[in-house]
Amino acid sequence: MFLKEDDKKFVANKLQDMGSGVKLIYFTQELECQYCRETKQLLEEIAELSNKLTLEVYNFQLDKDKVEQYGIEMIPATAIVKEDGTDYGIRFYGIPSGYEFMSLLEDIVDVSNGSHGFGEQEMKEIESIDKPVHIKVFVTPVCPYCPSAVRIAHRLAIANSNIKADMIEVTEFPYLGNKYNVRGVPKSVINENWSLEGAVPEHIFISKVKESIAS
Repeated sequence: MFLKEDDKKFVANKLQDMGSGVKLIYFTQELECQYCRETKQLLEEIAELSNKLTLEVYNFQLDKDKVEQYGIEMIPATAIVKEDGTDYGIRFYGIPSGYEFMSLLEDIVDVSNGSHGFGEQEMKEIESIDKPVHIKVFVTPVCPYCPSAVRIAHRLAIANSNIKADMIEVTEFPYLGNKYNVRGVPKSVINENWSLEGAVPEHIFISKVKESIAS
């Protein structure tokens, strides 16, 4: 069991802010996946705390149609999708533990309400993004600054359908850390060729995203 009684009360209270129902779409496999079992257990415990939250579990090797539908690249993977099927492209690769646990909860609430929290000025900039954008935010569970970057990226995905965003727990996927030269976290990689290091304000993050599609 991951959640203690006090944790369960906190999570249940947080999930009361949900509007529509939300599905946690989880991909796993039995072998060669270090944290698949633990991630599934954590998601099960969360899903039990709200009648607006359901968990669907798929096998990464066997359920190829679902893997393709949700564009899953590795495991453990969690997609947060509205009950009506609306998929904003929000993904968690790796167990959302430590500081990223709050990112998961806040994403669930935002997806349920279709809310992104950006102001009018930021939305003018975000709405001008008219090309596909894929953001990968590399984190570790013990990084207190990482949730800020994850949340901005995931909120951008809600705000603009051209954007999809992943949280990647880099210690579970060290080969990606090497590929993208992750020497510190958070590190946000945008469309493979652009990156941001550290937690930055919203307007800087948005500006970098716009730069990535202008080149």
